[in-house]
Order: sequence, then C-alpha cells, then structure tokens
Amino acid sequence: MTVSEVTTAPQGTRKPSFWYRLPVGYVSLDLHPPVERLMELVTQLRGLPEPERGDADRALRLYTGIVSLLNTNRVQECALGVHPNDSGGFTTSVFTVSTLLTAGNSSKFVMAGLVGNAADGREEGTRPLELPCGLGVLSEKRPPAPQPSRQPEASNTAPTHIWQGTVAVAAPSTPELIVLQMVTPDLDSADAYRDILLGIARTLTFTDPARATADDEDRKPEALTRGAAAIRNDFG
Repeated sequence: MTVSEVTTAPQGTRKPSFWYRLPVGYVSLDLHPPVERLMELVTQLRGLPEPERGDADRALRLYTGIVSLLNTNRVQECALGVHPNDSGGFTTSVFTVSTLLTAGNSSKFVMAGLVGNAADGREEGTRPLELPCGLGVLSEKRPPAPQPSRQPEASNTAPTHIWQGTVAVAAPSTPELIVLQMVTPDLDSADAYRDILLGIARTLTFTDPARATADDEDRKPEALTRGAAAIRNDFG
C-alpha cells in the first residue's frame, strides 16, 4: 500500500496539495521519467539484436507517447492494476488522477451544480457522494472500447465496451476539480472496481497524512478523525 502525494505545480515548486492511498495490485507509471533514465534505455536498445530491438523501440515510443499525452491532459497519476478473478485468470484496470481547471475560480460552485444535477436525477448514471474530504460526485458509464488500429485479426477477442467510473471532488483552496477515474474492460467485475474506486476516494485528503498522524499521537486516546478512520477502514 502506498500513499501518493500530488501537486499540480511543477516538481519542486510547492508541496503536495492532496493525498490518497492506492490499494495492493496497482503499479504507478512514471509520468516524469528522468532524461538520464530514457537515455539509458536508448543505449540498452541499441545493444539488442535486430528483431528484439524493433519491438523494444516501439514499446519505448509508445511509453513516451502515452506519458506525453497524460501530461498534456493534467494527469497526475496513472496506475495499472492486475487482480486474480474467479475463473483463475486476471482482470486488469487503469486508475488515473487528474486535475480539471474550472472557469472563474469556481470549483465549489461547479461541484455544487454537479451534486444538484446528480441528486435530481438529471445526469443519468451519476449520484452524489459524501466523502471524508467533502462532497463529491460518482459517474458511471459503459462507453465503446477503443479499437486497435493495427492487427484487425485480434478484434474478435477485443472487448466491445468498457466500464468507466469517475469521482470528482472540488479542491478546497484552488480552482480545480480532483478527478479520480477507474477503467476496466471486465464488465463482470464492474461492481468490484466501483468499490475499489470509492475506497480510494474515501482516502482522498487535503491534509498531510504525516501531520495528521502526529496530531493523532498527540490526542491519544481520543477517537480517530473521520478521514483517518476512513483510510484505515478502507485499506487497513
């Protein structure tokens, strides 16, 4: 289990502005790979035999392209999940955290509108959430799955639709919405992945967990704060 620290400013310019926990089974993709590491990979590629060199080069180009796309869309976290299923195989998912700027520094007003629409049933597949960090909105969709542009012979085994769950929360002191999103091609496991997404959302906090832990130690034997209790209940 890991605690992720996120800042929406360039690296090193300010402290993390929100935190959340990732459960077991997720591995984070490095969205800011050091140039030295990329050059090291290029050097290693040049030493591979020709067939393997071509495949590895395409994989590296795909990785750098995905990282560039994610950074362009203000994605702060991208984690790949692999979990065993009941049939002896594995289910996969992708979890992302991104920030969405709102017009006029009005993230709380935007969130109030989303919550109102969800409560009134005006947004299908959307419902309001009460989280330890504040009000949020959960949206669920089953859009068509992206189809591969190459190898059409594999299209018969590719999923036709995916499950996409999204939780949005207003940041308390910035004009941003924090957007947590879970995507999986395993429609039969949608309920389980919804629970994982909601579990992560319940750990979202705008207070440094290290500071909260120190405060808890100072207040013992007082009861846990709501946010700290949610984190421990969801992921131990």
